[in-house]
Amino acid sequence: MEKVLLIIPAYNEEDNILSTYQSIINYNRKNKTKYDVIVINDGSTDHTSEICHKNKIPVVDLIHNLGIGGAVQTGYKYAYTNHYDIAVQFDGDGQHDVRYVKDIIKPIKNQKADMVIGSRFVSDIDTFKTTFARRIGIRIISIFMKLVTKRKIYDTTSGFRACSKKLIYDFSISYPSEYPEPVTTAEVLKKEYRVLEIPVEMQERKAGMSSIKTWKNVYYMLNVSIALLAIKVRRYQKCK
Repeated sequence: MEKVLLIIPAYNEEDNILSTYQSIINYNRKNKTKYDVIVINDGSTDHTSEICHKNKIPVVDLIHNLGIGGAVQTGYKYAYTNHYDIAVQFDGDGQHDVRYVKDIIKPIKNQKADMVIGSRFVSDIDTFKTTFARRIGIRIISIFMKLVTKRKIYDTTSGFRACSKKLIYDFSISYPSEYPEPVTTAEVLKKEYRVLEIPVEMQERKAGMSSIKTWKNVYYMLNVSIALLAIKVRRYQKCK
């Protein structure tokens, strides 16, 4: 049986982290699954760390805030060191639904994919709609993604992703600090790894505020587009 790890990057998630963890534990108990969890506490200034330790939630405490890229890469380093077969990025704010983990890891278990993206935009099942400005931004990034990789990716910013053992190793060695979801997806496609999108439903965050502010949407979109164009001219060693 494959060892599956859920990597949960968390920055100031004191209002969400316990309920997120408990939802995974309850799901494991009810469905007899064995999803392991590691919370990467990204230098939180609230009580995220204390809550994890008090409730015996597996956690790595980063001394400084590294940002989402550094936190997620720490999770991949943990997954590689502990010999996991599949790693799943899973938000600590309650937006990701553990019920869909089985769907996004299935193609990897069946050796039909190396990365599976949980997508809000490949079906109509999603009840949580992002803002209009952000949806437009995602579509524009998707256009640049196709220009760079010749593949249409609908949910270019989804952080709900599963990766194979090969990619766990790759990401443990190198992972971008900025715009990690679209940049890594483009790099993985350029290396000719197999990437699939699977429909998932996402929820509103349970509490707190997203780190992505509305006024940053245009700035984010422009910078991601530039990063993707840089990937287009870069040479990559193909996966084996």
